[in-house]
Amino acid sequence: MIGQKIKKICKKNKVKFLINDDPILAKRLGADGCHLGQKDMNIKEARKIISKKIIGITCHNSIHLAKKAVAAKASYLAFGAFYSSKTKKTNYVANIKILKKIKKITKTPIVAIGGINSENYKNLLLNNTNFLAISGYIWNNKKYKPLEAIERLK
Repeated sequence: MIGQKIKKICKKNKVKFLINDDPILAKRLGADGCHLGQKDMNIKEARKIISKKIIGITCHNSIHLAKKAVAAKASYLAFGAFYSSKTKKTNYVANIKILKKIKKITKTPIVAIGGINSENYKNLLLNNTNFLAISGYIWNNKKYKPLEAIERLK
């Protein structure tokens, strides 16, 4: 199964292996955790399945959703899209102001999502983001192969 191959690659490179939207699959694969969108299973149900493993929650651009996720003991809060993206349709736009607001009310790690590339990632890191979710820039880059794109982020 491809999930087992990805898990081995993650372990070899000392990075966390998270499954998107599916705590049951995360448990089956022995993943480090999962990420849940607002339309996915709620965090309390996911905790019953994967216990103390990582569970991240999409908060779009909402302090209200972030407060709910913090109260439910989310491992991290994901905000975005910060920039336009071709990976997913952008229904919510987040900005630097929300990062500053959320850092005042919680120490829960923050992940920035959406249109992040080698030109704009530093601004997010300088403004309280703990982690970056970068997909399109790495996997759908017409100019650089994946490893080259990653190198440009260092």
